[in-house]
Amino acid sequence: MADDYVRRTAITRLSVDGEQRELLEETISEWKRGCQLATDIAWGRCNAKSDVQPLAYDDVREHTGLGSQHAILATHQAAEAITGCLEHRSNGKKVSKPTFTAPTVTYDTRTMTLFDDDTVSLTTTESRVRCPLALPDADDGYQRQYLDSDEWSVTESTLTARDGDYFLHIGFRRPKTDTERNTAEDGTVLGVDLGMENLAVTSTASFVSGRELTHNLREFETVRAGLQQTGTRSAHRTLEQSSGRELRYIRDVLHRASNAIVNEALRYECDVIAFEDLTHIRDRTGASWGHKWAFRTLSEQVEYKAEAEGIAVKQVGSAYTSKRCAECGFTANENRLTRDDFRCVKCGAEANADYNAAKNIGMRYVRRGQQSSRRTGNSQLALKSGTVTPSGGFTAHPEGFEAEFMDKSHPPRANPPG
Repeated sequence: MADDYVRRTAITRLSVDGEQRELLEETISEWKRGCQLATDIAWGRCNAKSDVQPLAYDDVREHTGLGSQHAILATHQAAEAITGCLEHRSNGKKVSKPTFTAPTVTYDTRTMTLFDDDTVSLTTTESRVRCPLALPDADDGYQRQYLDSDEWSVTESTLTARDGDYFLHIGFRRPKTDTERNTAEDGTVLGVDLGMENLAVTSTASFVSGRELTHNLREFETVRAGLQQTGTRSAHRTLEQSSGRELRYIRDVLHRASNAIVNEALRYECDVIAFEDLTHIRDRTGASWGHKWAFRTLSEQVEYKAEAEGIAVKQVGSAYTSKRCAECGFTANENRLTRDDFRCVKCGAEANADYNAAKNIGMRYVRRGQQSSRRTGNSQLALKSGTVTPSGGFTAHPEGFEAEFMDKSHPPRANPPG
C-alpha cells in the first residue's frame, strides 16, 4: 500500500546529444497523443485504471509510436485525469474533457533503468537511449542520499522538457519504519487549523494569511466558468493557459505555507504535526472545491516535508474545535463571537478563533495518545510560550520565546465538557 512507503523525488538534468534529443522529443509527443487518445475513448464511459486500460490500450498501440508498457502507462494517466474531472463535477463544477499539452512523459521501472555510473537508460518510441545524469559536482548533493542508498528504491518517475533541457524527476521510495507507521511516542505536538481567512494557524500562534489565496481562487473560478461557458476552441486554449498559471500560483503559495508549518514544528522541536480531519472541512468552512483541494495539497506537502525531518503528520476529528474553549474546555455556540473572535462565556478567555481551534486540534491528538497502549501519556502540546499537558502541567520555553495570556497554565478539570 502507498501509505506504507516514504516517497521522495530527486530532480536532475540529463546530458543528451542531438540524436537522443530527437528521440526524447518524439517520445514526449507520442506520449501526449497516447494520453489524449485514451481520454477521448474513455471520456463519458469509464475512469478506473482497470476499465480504461482494456478499453483504450489497443488503439493507443495502433495509432501511436508508444511501446506496450508506455501505452499502459498512458491509459493510467488518462484514468487519473478523468477521475480528477469527475471530482470537480461532483462538486457542482462544469468540466471539460482533459487535454494533454505538458511536455512530459511518465517512466516506471520497466521503461527506465538507473546505473551505478550515474547514467540512465530510457525507453523511447524507437530504441533505448542511455545518457548521463548531470549531477552537482559536490558528492554531498541531495540526490546522492537516494542514488547511493540501498534503503531507497526507484519508482515511477517523470521526464520533463523545459527551455531546451530535459529534466528527470526520479521517484524513490522506502518502507516506513515502525516509528513512522505508528504514533510518535510521548512527543510534542503542533496543532494546525486550516481556513480561508487564515490559511493555516498553529498552536504556537504562527499565522499564514489566506486572503490573497482566497481572492485569487475566486478570480480564477470566475474566469474559468466564463471560458467554459463560451465553449469555443480559442476559449479552451485560454482555459488551458489560465489553468496552468493558476496551478503554478497555488502550488507556490502552498509550498511557502508548508515550509512555514514545518519550520515552526522544527523551531519548537515537535514530534507530531496534527491537522483536523479534512473530510468535512468544506462543510465546516464553506470552502469552495478549490479551497478543499488546496487544503488537501497543503496537508500532503507538509507530510512530505515533515517526514524528511522525522516529524509525523496525523489527523484528528474536527468536531467542536471551533466552539470549544482551549482553556477550560467549555463548549458552546456562544463562544464564537465572530469569524475571527473567540470568547468563552464560562471562563472569559479570549483569543483569535483560529488560534483557539489550533490548540484544540493539537490537544485532541495529545489526549488520544493517552488512550493508546503504545504510549505512557507524556505527550504535550506546543504553545508559543511553552508546552502544556492535558492535566494542566506547563513547562516554559527557554528564554527568547514570547509568552502570552492564552498560554498560561490553568488548574486541571476532572471532566471538561466537549
